[in-house]
Amino acid sequence: MPSAEIVTIGTEILLGEIVDTNTRHIALTLRDLGVDLYRTLTIGDNVERIASAIRDSMEHAEIIITTGGLGPTVDDPTREAVAKAVGVETEFRAELWEQVTATIKQYGRKPAENQKRQAVVPRGAIGVHNPVGTAPAFIVEHNRNSIISLPGVPNEMEHILHESIVPYLQKRFDLHEVIRVRVLHTSGLGEGTVDEKIGDLETLANPTVGLAAHTGIVDIRIAAKADSEANASTMIAEVEAQIRARLGNAVFGVDEDKLEEVVLNLVAERGWTLTAVESGLDGLLARKLPQVASIPDLTAASLMEALRAARSNSNANVALGVTVHIEDHAADMAMITPRGEKTHRITYGGPPRSLPRWALNLALNWLRTVAQEAD
Repeated sequence: MPSAEIVTIGTEILLGEIVDTNTRHIALTLRDLGVDLYRTLTIGDNVERIASAIRDSMEHAEIIITTGGLGPTVDDPTREAVAKAVGVETEFRAELWEQVTATIKQYGRKPAENQKRQAVVPRGAIGVHNPVGTAPAFIVEHNRNSIISLPGVPNEMEHILHESIVPYLQKRFDLHEVIRVRVLHTSGLGEGTVDEKIGDLETLANPTVGLAAHTGIVDIRIAAKADSEANASTMIAEVEAQIRARLGNAVFGVDEDKLEEVVLNLVAERGWTLTAVESGLDGLLARKLPQVASIPDLTAASLMEALRAARSNSNANVALGVTVHIEDHAADMAMITPRGEKTHRITYGGPPRSLPRWALNLALNWLRTVAQEAD
């Protein structure tokens, strides 16, 4: 099975001016093809550094995919860098120039002279038509390696990747395996506790199991490689069943599930209506739930008073309140349900700026467990 590396090109990415979304999209595509991704990196618009990065990647992986640097300006260096990496010159391709001019004419414009650069590729490269933009892609085959250079514009990159590059990779590398991933979301347990309960599963070779800690949430990634989607899904299901048996109610969702959505669905299933009060969360709770009042500087006692008032005014069945005390590294939570009133204080040892989101997720998880216990 071949391995791959992704080289994202653009000084604007290094400077933080734009966010690189291409790497994630390519990584997910390679994953679905069963290709192991070893490394991703970002290089500025410098021919020597890009060429050095590509040569290094060629030592580690069969497939090297670059994005960016295929525009018409002098600071679009990918063509020259790839040529330098494999020790060839660049050459002008008339057929690629015809594609460039045809695309530009669709916009009612005439091509500028500098756009001829977009018809230049490393000598011997395979030209790849770009039907949704002016920058053709290209592939350089060099011994065991395939160096695939794609435009940096996301919609252009994605179109060429799926329409041209995926079929190419499947044919050249005889790809017949798939990798499937399922992510379990947990709350209420810290990363260390989760690790204690499922640590032996994290040593598996296939499927693999890994943890990713967020603020108040721990994700568990299960990844399986198999010769079919059905077999990969079966492998994942077996491990998932073990994890759920060990973690129980701490697992609140999978894949794209969001904690607030799970909570709202549970509240709706109970036939409850919900109101909430926040203080010191900078609107975090208000962006997650409907009917949230933001009130500054609430103490534990005043939080419950505000919650009673909010519940009375809205005639809601359930009221949830959170107030954060940055200076005390703590947060107070309060809840009113048809079964009565509850309060809870939590203390936090992490960075103060993360306290509001941590408190928010723990409060939502508290409401989730209360709603589940109402069965």
